[in-house]
Amino acid sequence: MARRKKTRGAREHVSLYEAKIHLSDLVEQAALGREVIIAKSGKPKARLVPLAPKDTRHLRKYGLGKGRGWIADDFDAPLPPELLRLFTGESE
Repeated sequence: MARRKKTRGAREHVSLYEAKIHLSDLVEQAALGREVIIAKSGKPKARLVPLAPKDTRHLRKYGLGKGRGWIADDFDAPLPPELLRLFTGESE
């Protein structure tokens, strides 16, 4: 891993070939907080960053959609015979 370029901050540029060979090491570095840029032919293609800790992720709150939707009163009523025939393929 001799040809890695270090740039500002905790970023590191790695070639795609090198990333394939040393993926587990790069994942460990990302887990420690270092950002790794993966480049192909010298052009940045992907960024390997650490995951946010579970306690900082935003969880959904229950009830936020209350009152935004509705269901018709006849939602589960039987279909009219002419419409039911279209689904079953029966002729008149």
